[in-house]
Amino acid sequence: MGEIKRPPDVLLIVSILYCRDDMLEAAVSELGKEFGRGRILGYSGSFDKSDYYNEELGTPIMRRFWRAERLFPRDMLADIKTKTNGMESKFSENGKRRFNLDPGFLSAENFVLATTKNYTHRIYLKDGIYADLTLIYKGKEFRPLDWTYPDYAGKEIRELLRNERNEFIRSQRG
Repeated sequence: MGEIKRPPDVLLIVSILYCRDDMLEAAVSELGKEFGRGRILGYSGSFDKSDYYNEELGTPIMRRFWRAERLFPRDMLADIKTKTNGMESKFSENGKRRFNLDPGFLSAENFVLATTKNYTHRIYLKDGIYADLTLIYKGKEFRPLDWTYPDYAGKEIRELLRNERNEFIRSQRG
């Protein structure tokens, strides 16, 4: 029988999709209030691999990533997704979200997003929230899987996450 051990805490990274700069500022403010100090990461790009959010958010849609300074236990992912859904609702106008928040956990071995949508490769966590294994770390890089969203499979986002992972590993070593 294996010994039950609590895994190391991980980085919280949240993708923010938005059309208006004031909504980016509102999202960052809400994330800071709920999850503590954090920072916007260097990546800034357009969300152009899908038109899924165009009607709701408007166009052009931009993406930024926010990273919390503190670490989180892995079993908090569903609770965090529930909280970010509440933030989206708080700023909705006429039933439409003004920003979209997708929280994920970055560890030494992978990047896992939280989602409310079930699919064959997703694992149910609780309260209607699933874990989506989005990227795995192998051979000194994050690698996409067959189901990885095209934007996360792209080189820019994988490199951003690799750099954050490397910083995280260095900080854990002291």
